[in-house]
Amino acid sequence: MDPTLAARALSAATEITGTALSGDDPGDVLETVLARAVELAEADLGLVMVRADDGQVVVEAAHGATTQGLRGLAFAADSAAGQVARGGKPVVSEDFTVDPRTAPFVPPELQGFGPFAASAFGAGGRVLGALTVYRHHGGAPFSASTVEVLTAFAAQAGVVLALAEGANARHRVTLYQERERIARELHDVIVQRLYGAGMQLDRVRKNMRKRFAQADGVRLSEAIDQLDQTIEEIRGTVRALRSPEPANETVTATDLAESARGEVRIAGELLGYPPTLELSGELADIPAEQADHIRAALREALSNVVRHSGASETRVTLSRDAEGVKLRVRDNGSGVPQGVAKRGLRHLAERATTSGGRFSINSSPSLGTLVAFDVPLGQTV
Repeated sequence: MDPTLAARALSAATEITGTALSGDDPGDVLETVLARAVELAEADLGLVMVRADDGQVVVEAAHGATTQGLRGLAFAADSAAGQVARGGKPVVSEDFTVDPRTAPFVPPELQGFGPFAASAFGAGGRVLGALTVYRHHGGAPFSASTVEVLTAFAAQAGVVLALAEGANARHRVTLYQERERIARELHDVIVQRLYGAGMQLDRVRKNMRKRFAQADGVRLSEAIDQLDQTIEEIRGTVRALRSPEPANETVTATDLAESARGEVRIAGELLGYPPTLELSGELADIPAEQADHIRAALREALSNVVRHSGASETRVTLSRDAEGVKLRVRDNGSGVPQGVAKRGLRHLAERATTSGGRFSINSSPSLGTLVAFDVPLGQTV
């Protein structure tokens, strides 16, 4: 290679590497790579083509006098660029519009060009695509030295695209972590406060004297129903925030014991006495989705105790063993009254089915109520 050309190529490559590692937008860096390659190859047009799953190559970046309509242009897997992008040797042609290797694949957008050269690029042992350069009809063919420069800049393009992949992956992980934080705040703070407000309103409604207008009681009941609906909507938002999750990422673990203490504390304030809470097993690293099911079951069970049971004693048992997490909520009240809406209980039955677990409720006026909810660990919920 000509020493002057080699020095220019080395200088440009050093500049590009520094820019890429500085954290600049990968798309802008790729444009710089292509612009330097076109400049050093004394070409009229340069294209970066990325290989798709079906073997086609698609134009990712274009630089030159004529680039309109080229980005997104696809070339067949059997084209010269497609074969190079699969790891083939560089291809050089004096006129790619008549060369039998390339002529069948020349799109209308490139009919004005003749001399052509293509070199593969990749990263981490993977071939990602091809870097191609063109000169107008009548231009001199690309020399061996130019092809060496093209190969060097193709490698630079591979590095930039690999960095872009890494940046996108990091962004997805960061985004997911932020979504998980928001979901946790919604579930552990907002829902708890709404739940507590609903319980207090229900308590006020029950304690209202007959002299209050019936319409006031109806309005309170409607407000309670609206709070219940809002809680369900927030839970739906939480589920949406937590799905989908990035591939190979571990779902954030939840301290279920701390969540249970919060639920029991709120119920105790509304009941006028503290329910007994028994914890056993390791509860600090429960996957978030399984923990969500357990918390919902505990909240619904305690809600029924507050609203309907008239119990003087309530016991909550939460344990983890080799099979999974087991929740039991027992009270000595009058049981779930006939005719009471069981929407929440239906939701818990649905959650049990979704998680591969089990849900049951035993209730009678003489024995009180026992709610059982079991969730296995290690399954997708």
